[in-house]
Order: sequence, then C-alpha cells, then structure tokens
Amino acid sequence: MTETFVHPTAVVDPGARLGAGTKVWHFAHVMDGAVIGRDCVLGQNAFVASGVIVGDGCKIQNNVSLYEGIELEDFVFCGPSMVFTNVRSPRAAFPTDSADYASTLVRRGATIGANATIVCGMTVGAWAFVGAGAVVTRHVPDFALVVGVPGRVAGWVCECGNKLDFDNGHATCSSCSKSYEQVGEEEIKQL
Repeated sequence: MTETFVHPTAVVDPGARLGAGTKVWHFAHVMDGAVIGRDCVLGQNAFVASGVIVGDGCKIQNNVSLYEGIELEDFVFCGPSMVFTNVRSPRAAFPTDSADYASTLVRRGATIGANATIVCGMTVGAWAFVGAGAVVTRHVPDFALVVGVPGRVAGWVCECGNKLDFDNGHATCSSCSKSYEQVGEEEIKQL
C-alpha cells in the first residue's frame, strides 16, 4: 500500500482522513472531519474544510479552498485559484452557520479550469469541462463545455477531454474513438 505524504509545512488536523497515496503539499490545511480519497494531490496553499468529501484520484491545484458543503467525486480536477462558494448571500454583519450552507457537487471526472468560480448549490456534471475564468451560476450537464461569465454551454467534450463535433446528433471522439449521441439541446450520452 502506498503511504500518504504530508509536506512538513502542511497542517492535517487530527480526525482528517487521507487515503493511501494522497499527497498534501506546502502550506495546505486539511481540517478535522475532512475525508480525502486515495491518490489525490492537494497543491500549495490548498484548504479543505471539515465535512468536505473528496473522492479518489482528485487533483486540487494551488490556492483552491474546498469549503463545508462541497463534495468532489472521483477524478475531479480543480485548476489553480478556482473558487467554490458555500453561502448564497454572504454578509459580514450577518454571519451564517453551517446550516445555511448550500451544497455543491462535482461529479466524476469533471474539470474546473483556473480562476473559474462555482456558485454554491450547483452540480457540475460528470466529465464536464468548465473553462478557465468561467462563472458557473446554474447546473452543468454531463460532458458539457462551459465558458464565459455567466457560464454557458459552448459545446461538448469526451470523457478523455477532447472537444466533440456532432453531425446529425452523433459524434465520435477523434482522440479515443468513444461515441456519443445528442439526446436533447443540453444533454448527450455516451454510447
């Protein structure tokens, strides 16, 4: 079994759970009650709050904070300095407690690009690709390519990450040869 690695400058509170093979790098902080799966990488200055669940094989790049109410399924990629929120209407004068947090789910294999923002309460679909700097203000369908402010579906991507070109409702990935079918205006499925 591969051991976990925690850099000497990182803080992993007692009660946090790290899966085998997980690496926690410089100045990161994992709080008590956080659960991180196997073979994950937490980059420099990453933060994982109590109650956060991170699946296996996730890559959390530098300066990413996972606040209470966030769940990442397996193989999620969070690009450098991307942002999650967890309170719908934050006010310094009217603090909220964890009962007011809105949950955010990032499904298996999704990628969130550098400096993107995911507004709380959203679900980012399986194998979706949120482009750098996008602001996600609504649910993201599986395999969707989302760009812009606010984020909009601008196309579709294969499970391997390659952009798909549809012809008469069908697409075959030019990289890995997986096939897809368009089911609706904002939905595709892998065949």
